[in-house]
Amino acid sequence: MTLLALDQVTKRFNGIPAVDAVSFSVDRGQVVGFLGPNGAGKSTTMRMITQFHEPDQGRITFDGKPLSEAGCEAKRRVGYLPENNPLYGDMLVAEYLEFVARLRDLEGTERRRATDHAVAATGIDQVFYRPIGELSKGYKQRVGLAAAILPQPDLLVLDEPTEGLDPNQRVEIRRLINALGQDRTVLLSTHILSEVQYTCSRLLIINRGKIAADGPVSDLVSRAGGEVRISVEASGQGVADGLAALPGVHECTPQTEKGGRISLILTASAEHDLRPEIFRLASSRGWILYELHQEAGSLEDLFRQLTATGEAA
Repeated sequence: MTLLALDQVTKRFNGIPAVDAVSFSVDRGQVVGFLGPNGAGKSTTMRMITQFHEPDQGRITFDGKPLSEAGCEAKRRVGYLPENNPLYGDMLVAEYLEFVARLRDLEGTERRRATDHAVAATGIDQVFYRPIGELSKGYKQRVGLAAAILPQPDLLVLDEPTEGLDPNQRVEIRRLINALGQDRTVLLSTHILSEVQYTCSRLLIINRGKIAADGPVSDLVSRAGGEVRISVEASGQGVADGLAALPGVHECTPQTEKGGRISLILTASAEHDLRPEIFRLASSRGWILYELHQEAGSLEDLFRQLTATGEAA
């Protein structure tokens, strides 16, 4: 069942469209990756969903009701972690979560229950009575997430939740998002493409204010075409020149050469599988093949293709 829907939503700043007639819907229980280059309209779209901005045109509905009518009722059911994660460094974590709980109209037993749940879910019990300003970036992101899920929202909107974190901290936050996505809908914006493949079942790509791709992550990655990369390791005479001359090869880049064996990366058209041709060429010229591997399409390839050309998938 659809929880969130955007229908021809447009937002302009100084007459320039930041979001241009965007339409998509998100079902309950989905973890959706929302990607795009800088200035593509991601944050503006998220701010309209969380009611920081009003659309100039189009309509946003939440649980079947227009946001313009739902107002505070919808806000109570949406958790939001903005990119800048606005925390008060001089507050204790406990004080900050109490402050957020009061803003969310949580009182008494309900507030204690919600706080206990958020602290346990984000693993911040060890820093609960520490000043926020003394925490690491990873723990600050956890506190921001705790504040976002405090009202136990139906929709969780996360804008660059792992920005500025080291690889270990990113893994921790990624695991946390996976866990949070098991019982709520998550819309995740990030520049870290690997996070989408690890955490999301569906992908939206926005470019120049328009949706360029929408679908299951695995389906979109499999459609990342145009060119393929083929890894070859062989020994023999004229390996590089022979491979570079094959029809459909755009580039032949030597990687290493040792003990008479040369490793290369071929960039070639995806229209035809070159591996049988490479095998036949090696046999006819007496080469010894040690490796012949074609890389599958990647999310990075898809992202680059769509955001460079503006084409839709």
